[in-house]
Amino acid sequence: AKRFKVGRPESFPEGLNFLAERRLFVIRQGGEFYAISANCTHLGCTVQWKEGVRQFDCPCHGSHFREDGSVISGPAPQALAWYALALSPDGYLEVDATSEVNPEYRFTPPKRA
Repeated sequence: AKRFKVGRPESFPEGLNFLAERRLFVIRQGGEFYAISANCTHLGCTVQWKEGVRQFDCPCHGSHFREDGSVISGPAPQALAWYALALSPDGYLEVDATSEVNPEYRFTPPKRA
């Protein structure tokens, strides 16, 4: 599925949340959210977040990415993908992997009555 639910907004703690089964990072900053793919753009390995240096590293071939997913060093040819988010009718964050967005993108879930 290219659109999928990842959890209720309130279920995500502040900061970076890795969803292994989706190979995706969901980042929460206060009331804002964004999603970055964990698929390395070189050969599709799963990148890992390194908190100490605040960057994503690929364990397979040594690509490094900044916090915004942009490439620090290759062999990865391009930045990690960012995906659009929405709130499903039943109150879950929904990722749309068919819709890539730029690294300034933030999603603020509407307040529910």
